[in-house]
Amino acid sequence: MRIASRCSGPFLGLVLVFCPVVVALAEGPAGGDAALGTIPYDRFETDDVCAACHTDLAAQHRESLMAQSFVHAWDEIEYFELALPHSAREPKVAGIRAGCIGCHAPLAFLAGDIPPKRPSEGTRANEGVSCDLCHSITGFVGDTPFNFNYVAQPGEAKRGTRAGVESAYHEIEVDPFLGTAEFCGTCHNEKDPWGVWVKATHLEWRASPQARAGIVCQDCHMPPAEADPAPGGSGTVHRDVRQHLFHGAHDDGKLRGAIEVRIHPRETEATPGSTVTFVATVLNAKAGHMIPTGSAEERVVWLHVEVIDAAGRRHHLPVQPKGFPGEEMTIASREALAYQDIGEIRGIENFIGLARDGMVPDGDRIFRLPYLDPKGRMTVAQWNTASFGPDYRLAPLEARTETFTWRIPETAAPGSLKVRASVWYSRLVSSVGAYLGVPEEEWEPVLVARHETTLKIDAPALGRQEAQRR
Repeated sequence: MRIASRCSGPFLGLVLVFCPVVVALAEGPAGGDAALGTIPYDRFETDDVCAACHTDLAAQHRESLMAQSFVHAWDEIEYFELALPHSAREPKVAGIRAGCIGCHAPLAFLAGDIPPKRPSEGTRANEGVSCDLCHSITGFVGDTPFNFNYVAQPGEAKRGTRAGVESAYHEIEVDPFLGTAEFCGTCHNEKDPWGVWVKATHLEWRASPQARAGIVCQDCHMPPAEADPAPGGSGTVHRDVRQHLFHGAHDDGKLRGAIEVRIHPRETEATPGSTVTFVATVLNAKAGHMIPTGSAEERVVWLHVEVIDAAGRRHHLPVQPKGFPGEEMTIASREALAYQDIGEIRGIENFIGLARDGMVPDGDRIFRLPYLDPKGRMTVAQWNTASFGPDYRLAPLEARTETFTWRIPETAAPGSLKVRASVWYSRLVSSVGAYLGVPEEEWEPVLVARHETTLKIDAPALGRQEAQRR
């Protein structure tokens, strides 16, 4: 088992500093599958207890998907209406019955409450990734963090990374592991029953420029700010209290600007009837991992380009194909169907599938990693992924160019032509969301970036001569 070494001295487990020493232990508490049913619910404090002192941090956590990881609408539907039925039908994926819960409701997993009752029943599974769960983790089993192989040791001592502070309520133990990217990787890396890395956010980060610069997950998703971590208790102000925001794909503010786009015309002037070319550059400007990352099988990022002529008419431009293998899965198609395995998972005969690209306009470029089921069809069931299509996502600081051509109509009015490039993001394929009854806010598009430029359209030569004669 790998476990972070512990620095001496008390701490208030809410602010991250870094101690890089990691030691390997031959034996220790269980992690991963072996931890199922090993720790009862009552060993963990509820979030309300923590909130009595850590008022603001607890409120931030309560707003996050960490706290909502089990009760969140799409996660509930995916688990109870897809994963559980599939685990009963297909022996190869039977492990997901407990495996999904290892990260989405860790207290239930550790207590052996499998499957947990629905969120409407109000069990402690609803606490999701709770305060005490994270502040009880001491390390992970093995060499690579993945598949909930964290080691939890709840008790009087609460763990974090700040030394030299005290709490009147609980013991304090410094544990620098909580300040590492590996801590996050225990749930943000996942290998499915087919041996495929269906979540690899930590592994993607490990290969990133951010990792080489020493920027870890917490620097972006738990930014430090001057604050009192325990205004409801005996806390004091520190200049670098890690904010417990955990904001990511479900935060519109985090999405905006994560990708940048610029578009330019190759020509400076054109005439009706001529063909013009536009080139868009799309950049992963902010994320220290791929975009999209995590559950990339269900997330859609696309580039939409349109021309608005001098008369206000809009003209949608499809992307020019590049010709790489599997590219058809990265260009939106109204006709393409996918997700046929939903029918098999739910026992529906002759299920033809759903619109592969949902609301994405025909011909737009999609930045995605297609997840393929054992029959080679695109799937949103990550546990049923046997292989991948082409990885056409955006790596950290990676830029891609996309080309668009347009033949200007003979009837186009002379004047200024506006060219607009927009990058959109949907957290779930809209066709899947609508079919399964997922609330629309889970799959409505979010504008991530936009850029506009202009191109001058001259009157045809004969038209100019006629105008001059008049």
